[in-house]
Amino acid sequence: MDVAALRSKVMFQKNETVTDKYGNHKNDWTDYYTCFATIGGEGLASSKEEQVAGTTVEEASMTVTIQYCQKSAAITSTGFRVVFMGELYNIENIDHMNFRKRSLKFTCKKERR
Repeated sequence: MDVAALRSKVMFQKNETVTDKYGNHKNDWTDYYTCFATIGGEGLASSKEEQVAGTTVEEASMTVTIQYCQKSAAITSTGFRVVFMGELYNIENIDHMNFRKRSLKFTCKKERR
């Protein structure tokens, strides 16, 4: 893995159940892990347009490659999301790069708000 290519800061957020001061439980996103990553495919051929409710919306996706560590190994596609440059991305797929424990590659799709 080329460490010099890790130049974009990303944050992984975890979906957790939190309790407020009254004892109510609700799901909320909490910051889990921040690191530097290589971003690929953002806004290129991986993006497409589709019609939703009579309007044309962009369906952007990208790949995020980070170094392997114990915290990054615990990230799953169902309980985590990526924050990059203030935009939210859902994790669609995790590639363990032949299970060599050097890097992880996440395929992400931009979340519409």
